[in-house]
Amino acid sequence: MQILLTTLNSKYIHMNLAIRLLYELNKKQEGLDWKEFTIKEDKDEVADYCSKYDIIAFSCYIWNITQTLEVVKKIKVLNPSCKILLGGPEVSYDWNEVIALPEVDYIIVGEGEIPFTEFIENYPAVEQVPGLVWKKEGLAVENKAPAMFDLKNFASINPYINDKPEELYNKVCYIETSRGCPYKCEFCLASLDNKVRYLPTENIKSNLLYLMQHGRVIKFLDRTFNIKKDFTIDIFKFILEHHRPGNVFQFEITADIVHPDIIQFIHEHVPKGLFRFEIGIQTVNQKANLEVSRKQNFDKTRSIIQQLSDKIEMHLDLIVGLPLDYWEDIKYSFEEVFKLFAPELQLGFLKFLKGTPVRDKHEQHGFKFDPNPPYQIIESNFLSKEQLHKITLVEHALEIYWNKKRACNTLKYVTANYSIFDFLLGLGLHFESKRDLHKFSLLDVYEIINEYVAANYADDKTIPQLIGIDYYLYHKVKPQTLFLQEIERAEKNKLIEAKRLNHHQYRHIILPLDFNFEKLERENKVEKENYHLILQYDGVNKAEVIYSHS
Repeated sequence: MQILLTTLNSKYIHMNLAIRLLYELNKKQEGLDWKEFTIKEDKDEVADYCSKYDIIAFSCYIWNITQTLEVVKKIKVLNPSCKILLGGPEVSYDWNEVIALPEVDYIIVGEGEIPFTEFIENYPAVEQVPGLVWKKEGLAVENKAPAMFDLKNFASINPYINDKPEELYNKVCYIETSRGCPYKCEFCLASLDNKVRYLPTENIKSNLLYLMQHGRVIKFLDRTFNIKKDFTIDIFKFILEHHRPGNVFQFEITADIVHPDIIQFIHEHVPKGLFRFEIGIQTVNQKANLEVSRKQNFDKTRSIIQQLSDKIEMHLDLIVGLPLDYWEDIKYSFEEVFKLFAPELQLGFLKFLKGTPVRDKHEQHGFKFDPNPPYQIIESNFLSKEQLHKITLVEHALEIYWNKKRACNTLKYVTANYSIFDFLLGLGLHFESKRDLHKFSLLDVYEIINEYVAANYADDKTIPQLIGIDYYLYHKVKPQTLFLQEIERAEKNKLIEAKRLNHHQYRHIILPLDFNFEKLERENKVEKENYHLILQYDGVNKAEVIYSHS
């Protein structure tokens, strides 16, 4: 019997931990293979590869379920006698419609370790396989749930041992140290498993060491990595003892519970740029938080972020569409969080995931959402379709100009002097009127913001200068002169000589400003004076700033 464990990843750089774990736990089973694809691969080619197996087991998520079901249908055409087994979070809840599909034979509900082993060892006798949904005389049957899988069984398991070591470096390598989440946020599937269980510490360290030796970006899958102070510091210490140049470690943390000892440890021992923290703020509105059973102290969260921002790269998340979160509430949350100037701020939209309480209770708040993945909000008693569309334009402008680092100086200045939410909304509307939001050139990015500012902030003479600075800073080689003119060539040559700049090895731009850029960058305040800003290009990295007063 030939069995394939597989999945469709969203991108080539992503890796599926689940199928690797299941393969390692069951590799003694004769005929068991595993292979990954991506959602963008040709469906016919994927189906052709899979159809050679007797049983094909797919790992299903919100981002791949549509494509997975397309592939499954094609497989059944090529090999009608094969059996399709689905598992993963996207089919573990509200599975009736999926099991009703003629091309789907079995579904594993919940954690797959015990059910998958029982399935392949007993097939075709599946009547007693725990956690399995199957068909009997055309009707769906759900077997009893399995016992909780003992994570100690992972003691000797390295899920990446079968990957080519050299391929790990250019991918995101995932590692889990625990399962479950102590919180009960009603929009999150993790809230359904409130018992936090830890993998064996020695196994965690062994796998982490392997990934540090062969990989580069290592992402911890724990929903709240910092629940246990001593464990957190222990893993941090292990990383500091063994990490290699280029390694980056990503953790999801809950900021307002970060222990002072962790803060002290980071300040004393962790080098800048080694760790990235993903922090789900979601909303500053306490009424909305309470409505979805979420606890958060934003003042503490903000304080922790500010204390650690010099050492840790922060990625912050907001969710649009929570119950009791009106337009003004969302605007306030956005502006308060944006002021933290995290390198990345994700403005997401509420999704009604299968199995979550917010989906089960959606009617009480007038929620309407797309019935197809990713089940995103359409409207509610708190936000109209029109308002939600406008916020998508804020999100586009945020992504284009802030997260892509194309206008950071401009947006920091705007934040200090205007409403950043209103600015990005207007910019998003203007962008939409000029270009396809998903198809534009780099020059479009700067021309559009320059036009927008000229039409709406004509009295502010600082913003156009900052747009020019951001334009020049974004490039690795000296770009064409736009938005902000250089000083005269003779004066430029004198300054280059006076500053003893290496004009043989580097190219330079010298920009005349009417404010002190260094002070603006440091304090986000405009201090008027005649000022020369020197930018240096090496052709490899983005422009370097060299300050020069005049």
